Amino acid sequence: MSLKRVGILTGGGDCSGLNAVIRAVTRSAIISYGAEVIGIEEGFEGLIFDRHRELTVTGTRDILPLGGTILGTTNKGDPFEYRQFNKDGHLTTQDYSQQSIENFRRLGLDCLFVVGGDGTLQLGYKFFERGVPVIGIPKTIDNDLMGTDYTFGYQTAVQVACDALDRLQTTGESHQRVMVLEVMGRDTGWIALEAGISGGAHVILIPEIPYDLEQVLEKIRLRQEGGSPFSVIVVAEGAKETGKEAITSEAASTRLQGVAQLGGVGNYIAKQLSDHIDLEVRCTVLGHTQRGGTPLSFDRVLGTRLGIHAVEAAAEGKFGNMVALQARDIVLVPLESLAGLVRQVPPDSQLIHTAESIGISLGRRRAADGKGQ
Repeated sequence: MSLKRVGILTGGGDCSGLNAVIRAVTRSAIISYGAEVIGIEEGFEGLIFDRHRELTVTGTRDILPLGGTILGTTNKGDPFEYRQFNKDGHLTTQDYSQQSIENFRRLGLDCLFVVGGDGTLQLGYKFFERGVPVIGIPKTIDNDLMGTDYTFGYQTAVQVACDALDRLQTTGESHQRVMVLEVMGRDTGWIALEAGISGGAHVILIPEIPYDLEQVLEKIRLRQEGGSPFSVIVVAEGAKETGKEAITSEAASTRLQGVAQLGGVGNYIAKQLSDHIDLEVRCTVLGHTQRGGTPLSFDRVLGTRLGIHAVEAAAEGKFGNMVALQARDIVLVPLESLAGLVRQVPPDSQLIHTAESIGISLGRRRAADGKGQ
């Protein structure tokens, strides 16, 4: 089909590499197909309230190394269940989906490129079911989307966490302390696991494997006995103790996103450890530093490849799909097959095996536990 005018929006949390995608979609659509490109601002809210601007080759020329997204984003703007507080302070919900579709048609767009994680892509699929030509582009620092080996933004987030662990190693050793680093990871531990392996952590705690406090303490004591009176622990924000729920800082009912805000597990574990060992324990919460800043070359290249193949898929009329990295190639995956699925770390995965084989504790007892420190 002929592409004359396309739109692109970025939804959910920001991450490094978003601007690489925006740049690639813009340049490819204009240079290869002579199409106009319209940037929808602030995710689906821009589609609801008709906020947009034209994107050009010149205007996107210097955005490749920039973190964040020049279009803005939000994780609060679900057009099908738009939540907002009224003047009385009560939370209300309204369906703006039809208004969004009418704005899409008013803009005269041939395709809408939806860049985001699970929630954003689910919304994209809902619009596709209602006749909107959608191509999905996977984005999340958590790397938890099915159908793709990696999402852009993930490698940069892992590197930020690894850099933090490198610094905590030296200060922990200097003061003979236990250093706890809390990283992002609501339902999955990909960041914690890869950052922990690359950053030399001694304990890694992830949502997929509930931890036993005694196993964590055993690792710390084993290191003490071996002459290493310090330890570094990396914990995903969604990690939980055996038999307990993840720690939240704000309930779902009080948030516009409609999901509980996780946070506090790092300090919780630090307090638990302090009650049982004679070492000082300190906690660092990495937070949103994992989302911001200059993207690594891997995420720039991946974002660029995904953007270009998304435009090509649109030109071929292959709507209702997400572009994805599988092995070394970019392929198309039906959005329908991804709905509501989260790609967690398999407890028997090679990454888990790698970590435990070099003596890293995952907070569980192994059948053949050695004395690695």
